[in-house]
Order: sequence, then C-alpha cells, then structure tokens
Amino acid sequence: METYLYIALFAPLVGSLFSALFTATPKKLFTGIVGSLLIFTSLVSSTILLMYILKGGEPVHVTMMTWMATGDLYIPFGFVVDQISVTMMMVVTLVSTVVHIYSIGYMDHDKGFNRFFAWLSAFVFSMMILVMSDNYAGLFIGWEGVGLCSWGLIGFWYHKESATWAASEAFIMNRIADLGMLIGLFLVYWNTGTLQYDGAFAAFHTLDISTLTWIGIFLFIGAMGKSAQFPLHTWLADAMEGPTPVSALIHAATMVTAGVYLVIRSHELYSLIPHVGLFIASLGAFVALFAASMALVNRDMKRIIAYSTLSQLGYMFVAAGLGAYWVALFHLMAHAFFKAALFLGAGNVMHAMDDELDPFKMGGLRKKMKWTWIMMGLASLALSGIFPFAGFFSKDAILEAAFVGNHTALHVMEHHYIIYAVLLFTAGLTAFYSFRLVALIFHGEERFKLFGFHPHEAAKIMLLAIAPLVILAIIAGAFQTTFFEMVQEALNAVEYHVHSQIVVWIMTIGTQVFAISMIIFAYVKYNNSRVSVPDGTSRLENSFIYKLLFNQYYIPHFYAEYIVKPYREISEIFWTKVDLKIVDATVDGIAGIIYGTGEKTRQMQSGNLSTMLTWMVAGLVGLLSLAVVFGLTARYSDEILLFLSALGV
Repeated sequence: METYLYIALFAPLVGSLFSALFTATPKKLFTGIVGSLLIFTSLVSSTILLMYILKGGEPVHVTMMTWMATGDLYIPFGFVVDQISVTMMMVVTLVSTVVHIYSIGYMDHDKGFNRFFAWLSAFVFSMMILVMSDNYAGLFIGWEGVGLCSWGLIGFWYHKESATWAASEAFIMNRIADLGMLIGLFLVYWNTGTLQYDGAFAAFHTLDISTLTWIGIFLFIGAMGKSAQFPLHTWLADAMEGPTPVSALIHAATMVTAGVYLVIRSHELYSLIPHVGLFIASLGAFVALFAASMALVNRDMKRIIAYSTLSQLGYMFVAAGLGAYWVALFHLMAHAFFKAALFLGAGNVMHAMDDELDPFKMGGLRKKMKWTWIMMGLASLALSGIFPFAGFFSKDAILEAAFVGNHTALHVMEHHYIIYAVLLFTAGLTAFYSFRLVALIFHGEERFKLFGFHPHEAAKIMLLAIAPLVILAIIAGAFQTTFFEMVQEALNAVEYHVHSQIVVWIMTIGTQVFAISMIIFAYVKYNNSRVSVPDGTSRLENSFIYKLLFNQYYIPHFYAEYIVKPYREISEIFWTKVDLKIVDATVDGIAGIIYGTGEKTRQMQSGNLSTMLTWMVAGLVGLLSLAVVFGLTARYSDEILLFLSALGV
C-alpha cells in the first residue's frame, strides 16, 4: 500500500512540473491532458487505498526521511492514510480530476493555458500534503502551499486590477489567521514536546484545561482564515475574480474545507474542551445565517454560490463544534460534490453569456442550455437538502446533532435548540436563494436578448466532466451508514439522546416542507415575465434591509475605511517623513561623504612620481607629529592633569 500512497501524493507534483516546463510557450493541449491523467492516477491510487481501509486494513504510515532533528525536536516527512485522510484524499482527487478535465475546455482559448495547469496541479499536491501528513508541521507546509497556489490562481488574470487585488486580499487575510495557527503549533510543541499527531493527542490528556483552551483557540484562528469564518470572511466572495474552475476546486471543495479538516483532525483536542467547541458551533451557526442572508439579494452568480459555500462551512463547523465530527466530514464530502457541480455549471453559463454574471440579464436559458439547466437544478436540490439527495442526509444529521442533544466530554447532556433554530431557518433561506438563481438564469422571459447575447450549450467535454459530480450529489447519501462505520474507528462517535423517534421524524418532515415551500416561493417570485433588471429605483432596493444585505453589512466598507485607509496613511507618513527624510537621507549622506572623500583622495594615486613623494613626505611628517604629541602627553601626563584641574576642567 505504500506504493499507492506515494503515487497518490506525488502524481500531482509531476503534473505541475510537466506543465511548468511549457509556461513560457503558447498553449499546448497535451499539458492539460497529461496533467489530467496524472491527477486521475492519483484518484485511482486513492480509491485503492480507500478500498483497503474499507476492508478493515490498518492505517498506512510511511516516513520518507527526517526533516528536522535538533535537540528534542524531531519532525519527519511522514504521511498517514487512515479513515480521515483517505476521505479527504478521495474528495480532493475526485473533484480535482473533474476540474482538470473541465478546464481543458474552459481554458481552451486562454493564452495562459499551460501556466494555469501548472498552478492547478501544484495546488492539488499541496492539498494532498495537507491531508496526508502525520504531523502538524507537515500539515502547515501544505496549508501554506495551498495559500500560495490560491494566490496564483485567484490572480491568474493578473492584467485585471480586481483579480490581483482579490488575490492579495486572500493571501494577506490568510496570513493574519496563520499567525494564530503558528502560535497554536508552538504551544502544542512547548507543552507536548512533539508535533506528531499520535504523540500530541496522547499528551493532551495530561494537560490542564487552560492550556488546552489556548491551543484550541489559536488553532481555530487558523481554521477561521482558511475556511473564511467571520470576521475573516470577506476574501472568499472577492476570490471569485479567478477562473471558474478555480472557484470550483479551491473555494467549494478543497482549500476552504481545510479549516474544517483541521478541527476534525484535532478531535482529540476539541473533545477535551467542549466550551471551545460550543463557541465554534455558535460561530458556525451565525456564519451560516449571515452568509445566506447576503446571498438572498446578490446579483453576481458566482458570489451567490460563494456565499452559499460560506454558509455551508458554517454548518460543518456546527457539527464539528458539537462533537459530531463524522457528520462534519460527511457534509464536507457531500458538499464538495454538489457545490463543485454548481460552480462548473456557472462556468458553462458564463461561457454562453460572454462572461456575464448578473442573473437578471439572463432568463429562459433552459431552452439553449438544457443539460446545464438539469445539472444545476439537481445540484441545487442537493444543496437545499431535499430527499433523497446527498445534502438531505448530511444536513439532516447536523440538525439532528443540534436538536436531540449529545453527551459532552464532561458527561453532561446538552441541547442546542437556538443553534438548531438558526440552522433550520438558514436551510429555508438556502432553498430560496438556490432556486432564485436557477429561476433567474433558466426560467422566465429571455431577457438576454435585450443585451445582445447569443447563448449556447457548453462543450461536451465540459458537460461530461460535471456529470460524475451530479451523480454523486444524488447518490452519496446512500453511503451514509457505510461511511459512518468506516470513520467511527478514527473519530469519536456522538452519543445522541433521542426522546422520541416521532419527534425526529416530525423534525425531518418539517424541514423538508419548509425547504420545498421556499423553493416554490422562489419560483413563483422569479419565474415570470415581470422580472426585470434592477435599476435601483424599486421600493425594495431602496429599503434599509436590502441595502444592508447588498453591501454585505458594510463590513468591507468598515475594513476599507477604518483598517486599510488608516494603515495606508500611517505607512505614507513613515515613508515620507521617516524613510525618505531620515533613513534614506542618512544612508545617502554617508554614501555622499565616502564618495566625496574618494574623489578628493583619488589625486594621491595620480601616478606622478613627484606628487606621490610629496604625499609620502606629508604622511611621514604627520606620523612623526603624532608620535611627538603622544610622547609628550605620556611623559608630562601628571603635569597636564594638574594644569587642567587648575583651570577647573
């Protein structure tokens, strides 16, 4: 099995290096084909490892070599394939394979075709390091690797100022959060003496609650940045400036779930500090509702799906915070399938509409894009949690975890009805904004004719690439029991306390009725000929609530005015007053003195014999004069001191 581990890990790296060889040359189709084949090879190896784990095989653990060994610090290049990591490996490689194949068609006319595949495969390699490492240091390497690659992919179209700005925003905001994570890793090593998962987890049980709390808080700060949790959330929507396949891979299925993976992987820690877990769950519930509310009124197709991702990440953190780690992992997996399908479907629409993103300028596209309509409709049903799609099983399990209560590490029964109510309301909003988008794009009047668009269905390779994701979004829920049986060996199973099975059934049916009602409401409101392109004159658009949601609660404005702007002004003051007038002036002054001295003394080396003899004599006289002065000073030092004291010096 070790061979398959190495193939799964390093095949994406080979693909990246291969594509990088041709980044300075015109588009070469084989770079996309070879890159896709290598990612598929990684998928096959991951599948073999999954089958091995499912059959009851022991986790595969390899140590390639020693990375750091100094004093008591020992960090190897070690990797592990267990129930948690193999799940993430399957998600990463499956979605990556689909995205690579899709990108061959999507990026066909882009002059940066080769460069795109080099970055994309490098991202997959970094993500595989993140999920396969057997220690926190290796995880941090992959963590920073995906951050770098996301910067390159978000800002892929670097000629656009908005793209480079979004890439920098994502990079900087994640670096802020990563400082917290780095402090957490230092605390782990300082208190346990190791960064290996097994050693650290065993040592956690010997530490006091205060220490564990600080470790948990700082590690979660890192997770907040990578998974775009409030208040470090603004970069996710802005990151939609990158190519749509990037959004599908990075900002729906893989990188943004790394924060959730960190909490799940550290379940031994968070199970000991349920109060921190409750904070994580509460923040997750808030973010779920917070992001869903912004998606209700947004007019950018990709941003709506991005806010949906942010909302679903909140669901995952709720499950993880409440100790239902396997539920969080299952929703992570299911969400990857239907959300990646939605993003790629949005890419089809963008291709058909000359990169237009406003769904109000579309309408009636189901006649022109039948297959894209079907795929996005099915993926939206899964996102809305409608039975029997995958989203129903994963989201229902999260709602159940909040509603029925569970035994905490302190053996105290806790119910979280407020969190449940927030998530239930959010589920209704999710159904509404999902089918608001579907209705605006594919139904109603063909508004695109007013703007001169001539839509067409996407290329067959792009449609075929999306198909596996849609199929998995439909059937993945059927594997819920098998999945639980596999991961419960690595994750603590939640002990639910069910008062009555009837209550659970009522809760489930009620959730379905609510979601379906919101879908119907969305269609009634947006599937008609009266829908027009908003121009800011309607009563709704001028309402306080609409403006608040449309402007993202003015949080980006707050950051720009009260953090970025003051920082820039302070930087300009230091630049003009300190850097230029003090630092640069001092350095330039010293350089000027040295240069001027050189200019003057250069005459000494004129090559004229008489001039050089003159300088020699002058130097000799100077040395003899110094010798006389020092000699007299030494001989008459007492008299000189007496004389100076008489003068009062």
